[in-house]
Amino acid sequence: MSLLTNVMDHSLDDGYAEAAARKKADGEGGLPKTLRAKLGLAVGLVLAALVVTVGAAQARVSAPVVAKEREELIDRIEDETDAADALEDRVDALRADVDARRQEALRDSGGDRSHLVGLLAGSVPVHGPGVRLVVNDAKDAGTGADGDPRGASGFSDTGRVRDRDMQRVINGLWESGAEAISINGQRLTALSAIRAAGDAILVDNKPLVPPYTVLAVGDGPALSDRFQNSADGLYLHALQENYGIRTALSTADDLRLPAAPRVIVRTAQPITGKGTS
Repeated sequence: MSLLTNVMDHSLDDGYAEAAARKKADGEGGLPKTLRAKLGLAVGLVLAALVVTVGAAQARVSAPVVAKEREELIDRIEDETDAADALEDRVDALRADVDARRQEALRDSGGDRSHLVGLLAGSVPVHGPGVRLVVNDAKDAGTGADGDPRGASGFSDTGRVRDRDMQRVINGLWESGAEAISINGQRLTALSAIRAAGDAILVDNKPLVPPYTVLAVGDGPALSDRFQNSADGLYLHALQENYGIRTALSTADDLRLPAAPRVIVRTAQPITGKGTS
């Protein structure tokens, strides 16, 4: 307590106190004594006040200009956003028109096979009986500090579903007789790719978020039995038993799958009839 009391009583160092007393005794402390020094101090104070006043006036004058420029920038952003939305709507309309014309061309050239071709290509939405398979990470698997199951880096935790696991599931469903498949609402085609990028599983370069809901259209009971008894179904069962991967397989009377977002025609051959050149 004596040290604290000493610090409170002598807040100014003794050396500083002695120097201040010496200046006061010599007449060097306080305000300037000569007229020139007083005039210099007054001029300095006037200049400082002038600088502050001019700065405040400029800020007051430029404030409306800045506000106007900000409003103009906001208006431009809103206009460009509306233009981009209009262009997206136009793209969707053109895409729908192209799809309609493609379907018409398939009907004209393929006859009854047009629907089958569209079904196999994934270019048309489908509905019918089938199976619903939900695959999810093991409980608390790979949980990061914030509780996010994707908070851990990479797929080092064996309790997490990996891209190769989903590849085997999808291939097993195709082999078991599925006619159309989607994952989390995204339709798969013969050209769809399932792969990993960092911490995410991608389907056609679009990230998926667990749980992974797989819908497969086909003969529901038969498709379920064949898949569970296949090598890929047994592989999924082993993941569940050994690593805690959560799965749920059930049949459904009516599943609805959307069309693939983009079906690119890679090869085409014109049909030349009589009288055409």
